Amino acid sequence: MTAPANVVHALPQYQVGSVIGAGGMGVVYAGVHRSLGRHVAIKQLPAELLDKPGMGSRFDREAKVLASLDHPHIVPVYDYVQTGRDSLLVMEKLDGGTVFDRFHRGDLKADAACAITLATLAGLHAAHRAGVLHLDVKPKNLLFTGPGVLKVADFGIAQVISEGATLVTHGGEVLGTPAYISPEQASGNPLTPAADVYSAGTVLYELLSGTLPFATDRGALSMMRQHIFGDPRPITGVPEPLARVVMRSLARETDQRYRDAEAFAADLAAAADATFGHGWLQRSGIPVHLTPRVTGSVSHPRPTAAPEPTLTATRIENEAPRRKSALLPGLIAAISLIAMVALAFLAPTPGPRAAVTQLAVLGSGPGQPSSVDLSLPVPIVGGPATMSLSFAGVPVASAVGQDSVLFPAITRWLVGGTVTGRLQSPAGVQEFPAAAEQFPLASAMGSGSLLACLFSLAYLESTLRTVRRGRGGVGTFIGAAPLGALFGLGGWLLVAVLAGHEPSLPYGVACAVAGVVAAVATVWATSVRKGASTA
Repeated sequence: MTAPANVVHALPQYQVGSVIGAGGMGVVYAGVHRSLGRHVAIKQLPAELLDKPGMGSRFDREAKVLASLDHPHIVPVYDYVQTGRDSLLVMEKLDGGTVFDRFHRGDLKADAACAITLATLAGLHAAHRAGVLHLDVKPKNLLFTGPGVLKVADFGIAQVISEGATLVTHGGEVLGTPAYISPEQASGNPLTPAADVYSAGTVLYELLSGTLPFATDRGALSMMRQHIFGDPRPITGVPEPLARVVMRSLARETDQRYRDAEAFAADLAAAADATFGHGWLQRSGIPVHLTPRVTGSVSHPRPTAAPEPTLTATRIENEAPRRKSALLPGLIAAISLIAMVALAFLAPTPGPRAAVTQLAVLGSGPGQPSSVDLSLPVPIVGGPATMSLSFAGVPVASAVGQDSVLFPAITRWLVGGTVTGRLQSPAGVQEFPAAAEQFPLASAMGSGSLLACLFSLAYLESTLRTVRRGRGGVGTFIGAAPLGALFGLGGWLLVAVLAGHEPSLPYGVACAVAGVVAAVATVWATSVRKGASTA
């Protein structure tokens, strides 16, 4: 079947040939660049899907990301063209067949299956770091070059077409092929790299055992329900180190599965090394480009006798230090949080000040704690004076009067709890604790400190989510420090306002420091636990 005229006219720089493939993601034509002589594959995306509002612009944005992916195990995108109803991706043409072809010819041994999966995971990891999920990893999308290098095709296309949907069908296929779809994709939940990990694990299960982890004779919907609600059948006829890695990659809950492709690859490489012996990857005949982390798993010889106990012992030895290292920052965080709360509540309650003059608020002796209604004139004795209010040395308001002072109306919305009052006249200066009669949380001091606590906690949780997704770094620790300080200060001021304490700056600073230590230690503990779960 030759290409239609609209495809030929859209790509004048290419000589467009016949159809070489078709499926739910579109039709693929062979092509040759007229000037370069480069053989390409031209994918025509399904036209009816592009009729959806905004879909064309989404493909355009996604194509730019796909074109930026440069990895030995990813099929490169050379060009993208949109004309009217046509969206065309021009990609490298691979002539070595697919993993599906080799599997059904019976040409794949166990070590080659592991090598193919390592290459797949390397490509997935590179794409995930660029923010692209595949969401349709299956043997037909794993292609070989003529020399035998494996490359992953159709990156990101299912992600754009489905937009999180579970049953978008076209040409008889369900996007995210039911046999390989992850539980979270099948149920329409938010997707992470763990979804591609599940699909890659399903491919490996099939290549090693010759069958799929779920029954395939009940239709697409039944198969998807199995992925959502059921557990895969234990893999049989496979050495225990490999079986353990495969089954972890197929865990129904994402927190029990490998959370990223590189972690899966590192464990798979180590298990294959224990199973097939040192140098197995070279003997498999499948060229694989590995990250340094995965290379370390296959570069050290392992004992050939009793490999499984050795591997188990190694894991136990490695996990114990991780538990200890996670315990230390957790203890530091807990102790710092307790110290912060204790400091806030142990701040001294307001008491009388030494009287140096007879200046006083009416109803209280000089220097004695006084209750003031900031919405009304505050009576004073001792002559004309200036009365000011401050907390922890920060001025809030002041007013001048003969027998009484009236603060600006906004003062009652600013001041909550107990602050420092100050009376000043030619006769001298007198300080006293001033307790505002207004409801504490109706003031900026009360509600502001509460909002500061909630804001800092919300952003700290966002930071922890970033760490749990494996995207943490030095920046997360730097960002946690001011959030911890804000939480410490907010907690100190909130307790002071509600408990009627006169805010004391040294206690505020101590609470801020304790908050910084607690926040940084929490990020530290989370990053350690994340490393332990993916190692």
